[in-house]
Amino acid sequence: MARPEKIRLGDMLIQQNLINAEQLKLALDEQKRSGRKLGRILVESGYVTEEGISRGLARQLGAEFVDLKTFRLQPDLIKLLPEAQARRHRALVLSQRSGTLVIGMADPTDLIAFDELGRALKRGIDIAVVTESQLLSALDRVYSRAAEISGLARELTADMSDISIQFGNILGLTAGAEDAPVVKLLNTVFEEALKLRASDIHIEPQEKSLLIRFRIDGVLHVQTEADAKISTALVLRLKLMSGLDISEKRLPQDGRFNIKLRDTAIDIRISSMPTQFGESVVMRLLAQNTGLLQLDRLYMPPHILERFRHAIARPSGIVLVTGPTGSGKTTTLYAALNELNTPEKKIITVEDPVEYRLPGLNQVQVHEKIDLSFSRVLRTALRQDPDIILLGEMRDQETAEIGMRAAMTGHLVLSTLHTNDALSTPIRLLDMGVPRYMVALSIQMVLAQRLVRVICEYCSAPHSLAPHERLWLKAELGERVDSIEYRHGEGCSHCANTGYQGRQAVYELLEMTNVLVEAANRGDPNEFMQAGREQMAGNTLRRDAVRLVVSGRTTVDEAMRISTQLDE
Repeated sequence: MARPEKIRLGDMLIQQNLINAEQLKLALDEQKRSGRKLGRILVESGYVTEEGISRGLARQLGAEFVDLKTFRLQPDLIKLLPEAQARRHRALVLSQRSGTLVIGMADPTDLIAFDELGRALKRGIDIAVVTESQLLSALDRVYSRAAEISGLARELTADMSDISIQFGNILGLTAGAEDAPVVKLLNTVFEEALKLRASDIHIEPQEKSLLIRFRIDGVLHVQTEADAKISTALVLRLKLMSGLDISEKRLPQDGRFNIKLRDTAIDIRISSMPTQFGESVVMRLLAQNTGLLQLDRLYMPPHILERFRHAIARPSGIVLVTGPTGSGKTTTLYAALNELNTPEKKIITVEDPVEYRLPGLNQVQVHEKIDLSFSRVLRTALRQDPDIILLGEMRDQETAEIGMRAAMTGHLVLSTLHTNDALSTPIRLLDMGVPRYMVALSIQMVLAQRLVRVICEYCSAPHSLAPHERLWLKAELGERVDSIEYRHGEGCSHCANTGYQGRQAVYELLEMTNVLVEAANRGDPNEFMQAGREQMAGNTLRRDAVRLVVSGRTTVDEAMRISTQLDE
């Protein structure tokens, strides 16, 4: 493609009937007043879409328009252009043909950028037009900051080896803290974790190195390995940020702090634990602006959603959500509270810690060190005339009994319990020492859930079943197994080449019907389990995972992983 000519954007849009003269005049007046780009003003005013402008530019220049939402980016080609230049020129290497590179540009009329890209790449270039928002999103995805994190870690290692540098300067305790090596390293780690949608950051000292890992969609990924020397500085800085005791290295500590990244407020829970080679730190990240999910956005099967809503609408009783740590139990309960939260109802939550903040609720965080325990707060909460109580977790017999008494005396109690499935939950409570009559009379419903990874929509492709996958599915689907088109993710820039993007819950639900209440009261666990299996026939966690496989939402491998967890 020849060097593009400068185009007057307003004239081009009028010529292609994308805007009219009056709209252009108003936008130009706003541009003179604010100094902002004309294209941005036109889009924000609703006169034309960002994609409309980009497609118009492509037609005017005789160039190709590329939709980056569906385009498969190639990591080897992307690396030909350094990140700094890609961001400065709003450009991305898309493909190559006959020795010429195709470059996606948000502003293909930027002649200076065109010339500099040609010099930097030392190749002939053709221009394709992309929207700026898609381009910026793609740049965030494809340019990993792992190398930058490793470089900052090496810089911190060098500073710690230099005896002339004060330790306070390294930790950012003096003026200009934002330039301290440990501050820059941690900020970069947090920004990368946010970009990659990580839920947790693990900082783990090894014998000869420091391992930094991110948990993304439930799976840990190594982000970088650094010199073990920097472990102390990182842990001390994090303890200072969260108000923990920096002199205590022998005992575990828990805390929290808040940071702001890219206009996003992040609440970070931190847990430190002494290990053989130093203190291990795990941080749970919770973006405060993500908003609470609605119940109808949790992808519950319709029959389960209907029964769950009916249960939480009752004036009394206990509704339990069960599953392992990190299975989304709190998210489900807060989606329920979000629906129940009205001015007519007093809602009190007792949690450790408070993960979501919802206006209108009275939220209490447990603090065991000052004897502000679950049971003590729960007793006090019952004297506060509540309608609904959210109990973060039934951890012991005392807390469970208080919660059940509250449910039997006219309160709706929502809580969680760590059990493998819905059917084993009442048995678990009996094993904790809770009286049988309480379990039988107070529990209304048990919802068990797990999280499965969802196939990336950008690289989803047909999948041929392996023999062991077919055998496993046939037990659930019978002869239908060969009539279904299965999917998997091939891996792309949108999903960091994992093939998955995001997670979705699978569910099973147990209702304490009269049959189950009578079985529980008779005290025969086998009779109770048999009655429960009959009620839940065809509506188990395994079957719900298979439902997502059939619909193309997840892979056979993920459904089999859930099944393995249930069989343990």
